[in-house]
Amino acid sequence: MFMELSGFYKLSVEERLAKIKKIAGLTDEEAALLASTGALKSDVADRMAENVVGAVHLPLGIATNFRVNGKEYLVPMAIEEPSVIAAASKAAKLALPKGFTAEAEEPVMIGQMQIVGVGNAVEAIGKLDAKKKEIMKICSEQLKGLERYGGGIRNVVFRTLKTPRGEMVLAEFEVDMRDAMGANMMNTMLEAVSPTVAEFAGGETRLRIISNLATKRKVKARAVWKKDKTGEDSIEKILDCYELAANDIYRCATHNKGVMNGIDAVAVACGQDWRAIEAGMHAYAAISGEYRPVTHYEKDKDGNLAGTIELPMAVATVGGAINTLDTARVALKILGAKTSQELGMVMACAGLANNFAALYALSTEGIQKGHMRLHARNIAVLAGAETPEEIDGVAERMSEKETYTLDSAKEALKKIRKG
Repeated sequence: MFMELSGFYKLSVEERLAKIKKIAGLTDEEAALLASTGALKSDVADRMAENVVGAVHLPLGIATNFRVNGKEYLVPMAIEEPSVIAAASKAAKLALPKGFTAEAEEPVMIGQMQIVGVGNAVEAIGKLDAKKKEIMKICSEQLKGLERYGGGIRNVVFRTLKTPRGEMVLAEFEVDMRDAMGANMMNTMLEAVSPTVAEFAGGETRLRIISNLATKRKVKARAVWKKDKTGEDSIEKILDCYELAANDIYRCATHNKGVMNGIDAVAVACGQDWRAIEAGMHAYAAISGEYRPVTHYEKDKDGNLAGTIELPMAVATVGGAINTLDTARVALKILGAKTSQELGMVMACAGLANNFAALYALSTEGIQKGHMRLHARNIAVLAGAETPEEIDGVAERMSEKETYTLDSAKEALKKIRKG
């Protein structure tokens, strides 16, 4: 089997798909599903990733009711999980009329350069500090394009790190990336300045790469849910649920996942590096030495529920997949964010909204009731429902009985078709 794939990367998308179809025993219909790449043309996909045979599709929906810093937003979300978009919209509506307030730090990313074999790390840092201006000048020469937009190198700091393989020096470069995420620019700059840094330090460089723990590019957001809308009893229950996340790592992992339901969905819709965002969030959640929630809930002086969120947000409105994914460009146009900071603030609000919605559901009717009600249409399709009328009809009957199984869906479909 594997011998048949020799030189696979050299083939066209169509040729690769033909081979995979044969090896995996795909039907014509299954192969056609892969070949149907929608708005992403196959030749473009072939340049974005390796060994491309098709594209994967996700539903693209719009979360409504979002008001952030007085501005109204339609928030695109790409996600396969039922209830996420509805939950975000509901949470945002409950936070009206004020909605969310948010702020974003300057879009500064950190790039790390590892230096080994320096002998005395303290002396090496002294040498590097003495040459700091020269090092930053080389960095500036690599970032001329970025400087035209107000970005560029801001600082470089040096520190020691003791490891089982000996003492190392870390040079950490701080670069204002403006509206780009910045990974490619950072890594190119690090490669260019690496020989000079190694020479000044009297050692050798190893890793030269951006860090996804963007602690200098954080976003904060806040919302208040009034007790007359949510109910005083619900607020007490939500606070109980939050305290479990704040004090138990097993619950905290799921709590933070609820945050990322919203953030990742916007990130995927808008062509962002959602894996980098996820990595940064989890690392930031554990930066104190204990894994903690990235949201916080408390009662304000009037007894309302105040929720806040803080996390790194390395996002972009230019570059990366945005240049090649037409749907990402359209999604960003729908959202209307003009800068990376504005995009990051809206995404943080989406994360806070989804987290609140999950806690609200868990503490009242339970998360499954609403989730399964929305999931019922998926079960209807699995049962064989084909038309919109059949799908909605089956889902409605399951919801009435609160029985969401494949067998109950098949039984409902039989009754509908019999009339």
